[in-house]
Amino acid sequence: MIYQTTVGNLTYRFADLKTLLAKAGPARSGDSLAGLAADSYEERMAAKIALADVPLKRFLDEALIPYEADEITRLIIDSHDAAAFAPISHLTVGDFRDWLLLDSTDSATLAATARGITPEMAAAVSKLMRNQDLILAAKKCRVITRFRNTIGLPGHLSVRLQPNHPTDDVRGIAASMLDGLLYGSGDAVVGINPASDSQATLMQLWQMMDELRQRFEIPLQSCVLTHVTSQIQAIEAGAPIDLVFQSIAGTQKTNQSFGIDLALLREAHEAALSLGRGTLGDNVMYFETGQGSALSAGGHHGVDQQTCEARAYAVAREFRPLLTNTVVGFIGPEYLYDGKQIIRAGLEDHFCAKLLGVPMGCDVCYTNHAEADQDDMDNLLTLLGAAGITFIMGIPGADDIMLNYQSTSFHDALYLRSTLGLKRAPEFDAWLAKMAITDPSGQLRQIGRGHALLRAGNL
Repeated sequence: MIYQTTVGNLTYRFADLKTLLAKAGPARSGDSLAGLAADSYEERMAAKIALADVPLKRFLDEALIPYEADEITRLIIDSHDAAAFAPISHLTVGDFRDWLLLDSTDSATLAATARGITPEMAAAVSKLMRNQDLILAAKKCRVITRFRNTIGLPGHLSVRLQPNHPTDDVRGIAASMLDGLLYGSGDAVVGINPASDSQATLMQLWQMMDELRQRFEIPLQSCVLTHVTSQIQAIEAGAPIDLVFQSIAGTQKTNQSFGIDLALLREAHEAALSLGRGTLGDNVMYFETGQGSALSAGGHHGVDQQTCEARAYAVAREFRPLLTNTVVGFIGPEYLYDGKQIIRAGLEDHFCAKLLGVPMGCDVCYTNHAEADQDDMDNLLTLLGAAGITFIMGIPGADDIMLNYQSTSFHDALYLRSTLGLKRAPEFDAWLAKMAITDPSGQLRQIGRGHALLRAGNL
């Protein structure tokens, strides 16, 4: 089907829905690299005008990637909830934007509609929205998950404590963990990106985190971010695994480049559930995504990078994760060139995921060869806090010494919580008070060298 609109004396025609979506998206280097972006601001606006008139039902009839060729397309279509879609089925993409911004479209309404919204619908409407629209609509979405604590409550912000080390030195990792805990971070997850894929090293990391958790009765969950097959093997070997991690993408071909498919993720999900380690809930998966991964893997099928990213959230939604995280600026300036593009992408990813019912956090980050700096990250951090982000990263000094990129620190979480009045996960907050890390108001106490956590690490 050809989509068209006239601007002035020019009529713009778009060959199909995926071309229309790509041309309507905000400018970004990845779509330009792929040859998908609009050639001018006028063409981009013409595409937006045409997209606004597309009925939402059209996304159920015109697959961007053929049903027969892609298992993610099949997942999206086969799991679509027609009853949840019914209240908005008469809307166009432009009408959908207006509906999302109505005061009467509240959290309960959005939750009831989530399973009726496809990723392509979410991506489409995001292309018509200003940054403030993305913030306002996302703020109304409530996605609450549980394992050993409760994540995603309104007015709360959790932090992934990321104690990476370039040689997986257990003592160095433990020191970063204790540092983060004493700053009140870690209620989302303590998650280590290992430098090694040695099963013996990985087992040591899982055991160290679990021993610390049990010794001090900390209501948190841990994770080692290695390949899902290694985690399945470790579960079979008796490792104390809380959350199973995997990077995911929005096309079958890209996931194959990661060495995964939906069947493998189902096996991992079942293995994690079989351990029964959660005390409050059974959300046992942790996923990471990022715009540009499909293009990088040659698996985008001519679909723009933001729509490919939104399709990854259909994968996440299928497995009821505790956490999903867009590592927004990590892939590099080939895909998100500068601070402006990174900020926009972070807001898009958060909005689309929350709209689809996915618990979404963001690694507010950039690489050192991008046209971005920490001020850009402060801006995105603050905007995401206003939008109700589920969690952010907590890294010593905001500088990951293993992955070599810039992210957010324990102090950044303190800033965001103080500025916006956000709380930690309630169970974790109670533990901090019990350990005399925080005072009755929730503020951090001055910690002396004799504190129990410091004695535990001989620090």
